[in-house]
Amino acid sequence: MKRDWPFVCWLRRVIPMVYLEVAPSPVLRSWIRSLWYCRAPGIAHGRERVLPNGCMQVILNLSRDFLTDCGEDGAASGRLAQAIIVGARARYEVVDTSDMEELAGIVIQPGGFARLFRERADLLFERSIALDEIFRSPRLDIWRSPRLMETIREAATPVERLRTLDGLLQRLVPEGARRSELVDHAIHLFRSKGLSVAECARSVGVSDRRLSQVFREEVGMAPKMWSRLRRFQAAVRALHRKVDIPWATLALECGYYDQSHFANDFRAFSGIDPTTYSVLRGRWQNHVAIL
Repeated sequence: MKRDWPFVCWLRRVIPMVYLEVAPSPVLRSWIRSLWYCRAPGIAHGRERVLPNGCMQVILNLSRDFLTDCGEDGAASGRLAQAIIVGARARYEVVDTSDMEELAGIVIQPGGFARLFRERADLLFERSIALDEIFRSPRLDIWRSPRLMETIREAATPVERLRTLDGLLQRLVPEGARRSELVDHAIHLFRSKGLSVAECARSVGVSDRRLSQVFREEVGMAPKMWSRLRRFQAAVRALHRKVDIPWATLALECGYYDQSHFANDFRAFSGIDPTTYSVLRGRWQNHVAIL
C-alpha cells in the first residue's frame, strides 16, 4: 500500500463480507469524519434499523442504480437515487440489507456539511435526497451519477476506491474556507463540559436563539437534540462493547439524570429498549437487525 496518502484504516474480512473505514486526508478533516466501503452480499435478514448519531452522510450504491426506500415498518416503499445525502436524524431509519451488496459512504463532521456542500444542513433534517440535487453546477459534474459511480468503479480495490473518493472530495473544499467558529466552540463546550444550551450561549456570548439558529443551519439539528444524541451514543457504545454494569450506573455515566430518562431516550431514538439492543447487537454499533 502506498504511503503518500495518510490515513488510518480498519479492515475486517468475514468472507464474503468486507468492511473498510478510513480517515480522510488532512485537508478534509475539518469537514469529513471518515470514508467507508462495505461489501456484504447475502445477509440473512432483510432489514436493519440504523440508529441516529448526529452526523450527516453521503451513501453511494456501487452495485445497482438505486437505493431502497424503506418505511418505518420496514416495508420497501419505493426507490431512492443511487447516490444520496442523508440528513441528520433524531430517530432511527430502516434500511434494506440488499443495498449492502456494495456501498461506499462519507460520514460528515458535525458542522462540516453546510460550508463544504454549500447548503444549509437543517434543510435536510430527517430527509434523504439525491446527490444530484446538490451538485447542479457544471463545474461539479463529476459528482453527478452515473459519472461518479463510473469514476469510483474504475479503481481496482476498496482502498483505491476510497482514495478516489477522497480526491474528489478535496475538489469541493473552497479556497480559504473555514468552519463556523461559533459552532465549533459550542461543540467543544458540549463535548468537554456537558453544558446546557443556555450555559453554552452565555459562554460564547450570544443569545440562546442565535446559538440555536446557527447550530441548526450548520449541524442540521438543534443543539439540545444533538447533545441528547451524544448521550444516547455513549450508551450505545457501552452496550455494544457488552459493558457489564447496571443500567442505573450506565445512565449516570452517560450523563442522564436517572435510569428512567435513559430508557425513554433510548427508545425514542432507537425504537427499541436497551435489552433488545443488547440481544440483537451485531457487527456494527448503529445497526440492529430486524428479524
